[in-house]
Amino acid sequence: MAQKYGVKQAGFWGSAKEFVGLLLLVLAIRVFLFGLYQVPTPSMETTMLVGERFFADKLSYFFRSPNRGEIISFNEPEFKYSTNPVLKLLQSYVFGPFPSGWGPDNWTKRVIGIPGDHVEGRVENGKPVVYLNGERLDEPYTNKYPLVHVWRQDPKEALEKLREEIYKQFGSQNLDQNAVERFAASKLEHYLQCDLRSYDPSVSYGDQPFYRIDPNLLNEQDGQRVPGSLIRPNFTETQVHGNNNFWNGSDVFSVHLGNDEYWCMGDNRLGSKDCRFFGPIKGEWIHGRILFRIWSIDSNESWWILDLIKHPVDFWKRVRWTRFFQWVH
Repeated sequence: MAQKYGVKQAGFWGSAKEFVGLLLLVLAIRVFLFGLYQVPTPSMETTMLVGERFFADKLSYFFRSPNRGEIISFNEPEFKYSTNPVLKLLQSYVFGPFPSGWGPDNWTKRVIGIPGDHVEGRVENGKPVVYLNGERLDEPYTNKYPLVHVWRQDPKEALEKLREEIYKQFGSQNLDQNAVERFAASKLEHYLQCDLRSYDPSVSYGDQPFYRIDPNLLNEQDGQRVPGSLIRPNFTETQVHGNNNFWNGSDVFSVHLGNDEYWCMGDNRLGSKDCRFFGPIKGEWIHGRILFRIWSIDSNESWWILDLIKHPVDFWKRVRWTRFFQWVH
């Protein structure tokens, strides 16, 4: 019995060591070799679309710095890291955004300026342009399409749900119906979830090249589509700053990059929260270079298998077959 028991114990500890070793190997590959990323926002359209999965090279940046024009993955710039050095290391390389708040999100943008560069944003002939060290940049990769706001659910159905929740909470007999209508309408946009989507106005909604757009879900005012944009107007006060470094969320900015500072912007200039909002990013936050598109599905789901289970027929209609297995630049 003792011998048999000893064999079982040895087998258990051997399996445990193999499991731990496998975890360490997977972690080392994830941190030092390559990563797989999903696109959750439209900030890099139309180079990268929401629902696409990409392969990233992590090894190269251990031997060299990022170059201008490269598409990089980096830690969320506004994330508050722990003051504990061990925990900060785990947050930087191991923890992700889940469980909520444990680690930073992964962001993806294009490198415009590297340490030592002077990057300027100007508006010429009504269009934003970027100057690098005094020369205007040619940027063929930027999104040439307008953006539209698309609701994730029917506004009429959402408004009805709001009414029901208000009556359920306060009681229908105690409320004035007109007051309920006004209150529900005022809260509707906060209640609804809305996406920014690139839109080709030269083709029908059913033939859109990037996203399937339901015209009934477009955000409209007075019968007109509401143009989409995250970028504020180009305030004139940004042009009279007395220093050489300023940015405020508009297309007008001027930055001299210091050591270990990079200026990064999304290709979708109207729909990208980037260095125009939060300033230069540090090189230590950068952890990968996006190289290869694996597949592309018009979906907001974090796990494509969940989308397939929920919509087994419609799922295949939203697969963008022409955007599979492609190098990106």
